[in-house]
Amino acid sequence: MRTVGVEEELLLVDPDSGDPKALAAPVLARAAQDDPGQDVFEKELFGQMLEFATHPQSDMTALGDEIVRCRKEAARHAGQIGCAVAALASSPLPVSPSLSMNERYRWLAERYGVPTWEQLVCGCHVHVSVESDEEGVAVLDRIRPWLPVLRAISANSPFWQGRDSDYHSYRSRVWERWPSAGPTELFGSPERYHRRVADMVATGAVLDEGMVYFSARLSAAYPTVEIRVSDVCLNAETAVLIATLTRGLVETAAREWRAGRPPLDHSVSLLRLADWQAARFGLDQDLLDPVTLRPRPAAEVLRSLLEHTGDALAAAGDADRAEEAVAGLLRHGNGAREQRALLERTGSLRDVVTECVRRTQG
Repeated sequence: MRTVGVEEELLLVDPDSGDPKALAAPVLARAAQDDPGQDVFEKELFGQMLEFATHPQSDMTALGDEIVRCRKEAARHAGQIGCAVAALASSPLPVSPSLSMNERYRWLAERYGVPTWEQLVCGCHVHVSVESDEEGVAVLDRIRPWLPVLRAISANSPFWQGRDSDYHSYRSRVWERWPSAGPTELFGSPERYHRRVADMVATGAVLDEGMVYFSARLSAAYPTVEIRVSDVCLNAETAVLIATLTRGLVETAAREWRAGRPPLDHSVSLLRLADWQAARFGLDQDLLDPVTLRPRPAAEVLRSLLEHTGDALAAAGDADRAEEAVAGLLRHGNGAREQRALLERTGSLRDVVTECVRRTQG
């Protein structure tokens, strides 16, 4: 059974006004004081963000329990210094980001200018174990066309600087301003993958391997593939669904590779369009079908994803849970739709943040 780990970035906000607060340093200090030696919470690019990482899990119920526990612990630490956490991929309210000052982040700001200061966005990264770099690269080549579907499911960033962006995942449009971000061409072998990464670093346009922000990549720290397309999800149940489907995609791709089935040779330019379509409309309009790259109703594409990964989901005991979660998602919508519904009901972006804080804390 492949193990799965999840990294979530949370937004730190004032519990009364909903405004983002640059209090990551005191929150981390409080976490270290309450739990010396803890390795769950980390700082991020901005002081208004807090990241946590789960342990590798093979059981999705256990993974879900850990995500909920980490969110509650983050809320507890934040509450002790007068702020709250929200699983929001972008701030609905206007914000002036406060850059965390270390050598690496200063380099980013000096190198990239304004796009660096606009990166106050929160994602969800999923790590799935692989047996080798060879298997990992084979997986990366085969999951490429399915990643926009995960984007649409997770989309949770409709608002930007106090207004509706008209996107479901505006975070993704901000994130892909990094020159190394986005979908990749086929690699074919670990040697070609590592050569491409080394060539990118050699240009000087990126600082190091850690700044190669492919939509999916080999982890430099763990024996995993790291899938990086998802917004942080408003509801923990959606994060578990993303992790479940991601493991299903990885296992399905590995089986196809072992069976000698080649990956789909879609161009990067078309994959970018599929990604844009998912970010713009989420699940509310057509997605581009991962096989044909032609428009198709989102509900049908989600059913195709369940069929594509069906054997792997069944083998892991995840099939029923995934089907139930997808059905619920199609009924209620992703986080972006929920945020817009909250705004329609309350008329206030501050109230949207307040309700999202409540949901984040369970």
